[in-house]
Amino acid sequence: MSGFVSFVGSGPGDPELLTLKAVARLKAAEVVLFDDLSSGPILAHAGAGADLVAVGKRAGRPSPRQDHVSRLLVEYAATGARVVRLKSGDPTLFGRLEEELVALRAAGVPFEIVPGVTSATAAGAAAGIPLSRRVSARRVQFVTGHDVAGALPEDLNLPALADPLATTVLFMARRTFPKLAERLFAHGLPRDTAALLAENVTHPDALLHRDTMAGLAATLGATRSTAAAIILYGPLAEGEG
Repeated sequence: MSGFVSFVGSGPGDPELLTLKAVARLKAAEVVLFDDLSSGPILAHAGAGADLVAVGKRAGRPSPRQDHVSRLLVEYAATGARVVRLKSGDPTLFGRLEEELVALRAAGVPFEIVPGVTSATAAGAAAGIPLSRRVSARRVQFVTGHDVAGALPEDLNLPALADPLATTVLFMARRTFPKLAERLFAHGLPRDTAALLAENVTHPDALLHRDTMAGLAATLGATRSTAAAIILYGPLAEGEG
């Protein structure tokens, strides 16, 4: 008898940002496979008898292989269990969702996707800025800052990323940002373009650091941190205060 898998977006970390459907799926789950950034107080919503399985991936740390995670989903569902695959942010955005969907479809396992609040919108809210604005920021673009090997992707659309009239949000780009910034400057992005580094958004130790693109590139090139972070830049990143 096949079970059922719910891909649930846990949001950026604050349990109060979970949707009602996310909480309901957690309470009903018999197995929860969770990412590192989806742990902590969020897991308190899981039923008392649920098996909690950590499958998170973090840069620079030992992590389970993606094929192992996909296989676990299929194996748990094959027992007839109600399974929640808890992903940080929104499952559809840089969450390695496609590989897991392929595995479930191949095994004939039914599933659903429960959206979550993205760290991008949470960062904008925390900084008191919109991500879009008439005339000066009509376009918002979400971009990953590293490829499967952790390096800066070589196929990025640099002219689009250097558009001064777009708000750009970079995910997983802390280590590659200095290199990317230099390429963007070469494509015409002003070095004094406003930038915002948002660390651990919605967590008690959240940090917002406003700078210019050039200043932030210099800072990140000289420091190392494992804190979860995204970077926003463009006409809205300057914000207030």
